[in-house]
Amino acid sequence: MSTLQIRGLHVSVDADGGPKEILRGVDLDIHSGQTHAIMGPNGSGKSTLAYSIAGHPKYTVTAGSVLLDGEDVLAMSVDERARAGIFLAMQYPVEVPGVSVSNFLRTAKTAIDGQAPKLRTWVKDMKSAMADLKMDASFAERDVNAGFSGGEKKRHEILQLELLRPKIAILDETDSGLDVDALRVVSEGVNRAKESSNMGVLLITHYTRILRYIRPDFVHVFVDGRIAHEGGPELAERLEDEGYDRFADAAGRVG
Repeated sequence: MSTLQIRGLHVSVDADGGPKEILRGVDLDIHSGQTHAIMGPNGSGKSTLAYSIAGHPKYTVTAGSVLLDGEDVLAMSVDERARAGIFLAMQYPVEVPGVSVSNFLRTAKTAIDGQAPKLRTWVKDMKSAMADLKMDASFAERDVNAGFSGGEKKRHEILQLELLRPKIAILDETDSGLDVDALRVVSEGVNRAKESSNMGVLLITHYTRILRYIRPDFVHVFVDGRIAHEGGPELAERLEDEGYDRFADAAGRVG
């Protein structure tokens, strides 16, 4: 069992007028086997939370702590966080020209496990995962995300998730830009990965449609850099009907 524990997290970014605070005290615990959905309006800090946990240099942690199984995540480099078991599926995956998907994935798996996977087993596992995600086998020899469509990039992110088997998976708007069929395939991949490894999942989204496929245990409403309200799966349906305005108004009164 693993736990990602976030306490009093404050994060700023550099802006024209000086540092701008984005996260204003976030408290959250994610345990193995749990799925947490974070929902909220644009600009509320959802993606900032994801990238701060992963170690993006654009974001400066000014207060608070992030612990993975008691270890200080904020003291780790980006690659150390990944090796420790934190995975980030990005909203806009980057292209890596000159590096094939197969080489990229096997190198990442080797870095995480400390030894290279047996080639025959690895090739079998990769082909099986690609087939489940309805990815053509030829994608294995293409450069990472180069010339991929938006949906193909998202499938590749979930392919990484299934093969690397992290402790905590952070999915930043994985549903954005996906049609109905691609959304179902990607969601099924997330569910398979969680089932096989009992990972904890932090799912960031604007919409409830992905939550019809990936059932959350907890839903957190993010407003103005903090969690304004929490509940179970039924909260997502309320947000679909009522929107975020009343939570934003309440956060404004408290602030």
